[in-house]
Amino acid sequence: MAVRVVFAEDNLLVREGVAGLLTATAGVDLVATVADPVALRAAVEMHRPDAVLTDIRMPPTHTTEGIDAALWIRAGYPETGVVVLSQYVEEEYVLQLLADGAAGLGYLLKERVAQVDDLVRALDDVSRGGSALDPQVVERLMARRADRDGSPLQQLTDRELDVLRELAAGRSNAATAEALFMSERAVEKHVGSVFQRLGLVSERDTNRRVMAVLAFLEATGGPPVGRGEP
Repeated sequence: MAVRVVFAEDNLLVREGVAGLLTATAGVDLVATVADPVALRAAVEMHRPDAVLTDIRMPPTHTTEGIDAALWIRAGYPETGVVVLSQYVEEEYVLQLLADGAAGLGYLLKERVAQVDDLVRALDDVSRGGSALDPQVVERLMARRADRDGSPLQQLTDRELDVLRELAAGRSNAATAEALFMSERAVEKHVGSVFQRLGLVSERDTNRRVMAVLAFLEATGGPPVGRGEP
């Protein structure tokens, strides 16, 4: 069954281009396309979509409208997943989005839109209560914090770090095994070790990838000051 999607983007050319792409993509049913947060909220109330795809910056301030909309949707329509699109990695916005948990939420770079399979997978994942975090976001967060004193990542082996990067990017155990040229059983063993070291043994399976990154950041002082460079 196709994922029913509402798409929000204030730039006309981008909005029309992405809407055309989504309309032509198997597995996606684009039920509404809007240009601002007010229209987005109205569309969610009217259509009750499976997932929302929204730009992070929209009128009136072009700052965190997409994040604010995602949190509003999560509070009022928890059955609707949300994927936020950003031009580049903004660590503090990722943490703001996921501060209360990762279920049903995603953060992707806009360049990922052209990779249709990845985009559809992200929309499907959040619609099912999972999470989707862009691999570049994972790399930026982990690289920026890994050398801090007291980082729980210092307890991990190089192979465990490789596995954590793949899982935090939203990949399944099977996909991780393929990417790292390992057996799925070996990946499962590393996963158990990673999440035991990070104190995430009791986390739900659907959220443990992103929660690992969040736990890592919380243990090393919270969100960084400033934001990522373009």
